[in-house]
Amino acid sequence: MAANTPTATVDPTRFVLIGTSHPGNVGATARAMKVMGFSDLVLVNPRFADVLSQEETVAMASGAADILVRARIVGSLEEALDGITHACATAMTPRDFGPPTAAPRDCLPALAAQARAGEQRLAFVFGSERFGMRNEDVWRCHVCLSIPTDPDYGSLNLAQAVQLVAYDWRSALGGFSVQARTAEPVLASGQEVAGALTHWQQVLEQIGFLDPAAPKRLMPRLQQLLNRAQLTREELHILRGIARAVGKAGPSPG
Repeated sequence: MAANTPTATVDPTRFVLIGTSHPGNVGATARAMKVMGFSDLVLVNPRFADVLSQEETVAMASGAADILVRARIVGSLEEALDGITHACATAMTPRDFGPPTAAPRDCLPALAAQARAGEQRLAFVFGSERFGMRNEDVWRCHVCLSIPTDPDYGSLNLAQAVQLVAYDWRSALGGFSVQARTAEPVLASGQEVAGALTHWQQVLEQIGFLDPAAPKRLMPRLQQLLNRAQLTREELHILRGIARAVGKAGPSPG
């Protein structure tokens, strides 16, 4: 075997939903995970045993059905955290007793460095839509993540909370680059612009907009307009196509 052969990267992340009531939130969670490059989803005692295959779930997953196919349903948080070394609870407000509370962006970078080094496998744990996480479940976790929100209204939809945490975690892991356009547009050359101006002059004379006996400075002004516009070849072709259509139509009846 060749030396320095790269090994496959293992996703160090699991998302755990406890007692989820709405199938749509399960599907939307799968979608939120997939767009951030995560795939390990575990449900603890969801309201519906068949939630992973329900029509609303699949519809809200919107192309992330593979996440649902691989997802597991277990009977306890202890089972859901099997193999996890660092569990992150989620809650709107700090608890009087339990793990320390922090905003995701304050604590995730250090955890990401450990995860990249293979030292940590993380789980992000979310409670039910109506009641959130029980104290007993929070106490099983190493940290409690609280998403900073408006103090007057901090109620987040479950799937929205998953999306925010998934984004912050992916950013801490290094993020994704923005997809650049495959090809830069090609600007029209001076010769192509000159050809278009000649074409337009003919059409403008044909429809009576330009008097060849008294052209004034119409064409030089159009030249300056095109110079400022920095048209691409495609844009110039569109304008020449319009000129051809106008020329075929001929002058409007007087």
